[in-house]
Amino acid sequence: MKADSLRAAIRDVVDFPKPGIIFKDITPILADGKLFRESISLLCKTAGGVKIDKVVGIDARGFIFAAAVADRLGAGFVPVRKKGKLPWKTRQTAYSLEYGDSIVELHEDAILPGESILLVDDLLATGGTAAAAVKLLDELGANIIGISVLIELGFLQGRAKLAPRPVHAILTC
Repeated sequence: MKADSLRAAIRDVVDFPKPGIIFKDITPILADGKLFRESISLLCKTAGGVKIDKVVGIDARGFIFAAAVADRLGAGFVPVRKKGKLPWKTRQTAYSLEYGDSIVELHEDAILPGESILLVDDLLATGGTAAAAVKLLDELGANIIGISVLIELGFLQGRAKLAPRPVHAILTC
């Protein structure tokens, strides 16, 4: 029932950000305190009781969920941002997504080798952005416990780019 309420709140926006894309708008979930709280609770459960040192969130909507999950788990929060948005020394990697190419960055001192990491985002589509974040985390020696998303667009098979990492989706569309 909890996931059904979240699913019902997601708004499909046709042809955004370009023709042919159906954008999954999660702002109705964010605007409803009960739904937002429930989404964070469900994402926290994906850690499976493992102690998480840092929750890594992907720019930009992933920050919203990851920061709240980090707070609940008593972990630090680390942002993976688009190129040029972080003020310190960074590592970066290029990737492709369903409507273009981009580069993401991570502060090179954000993760210590061996730290347990939960990677969180709002949506898993083709897996390009998450795979880029995983690459950066691997370069820093992170112990990625799992990748957790609110929504997975299963038909795009993004999960395959993340194997063998465990991927947890609250909702599959």
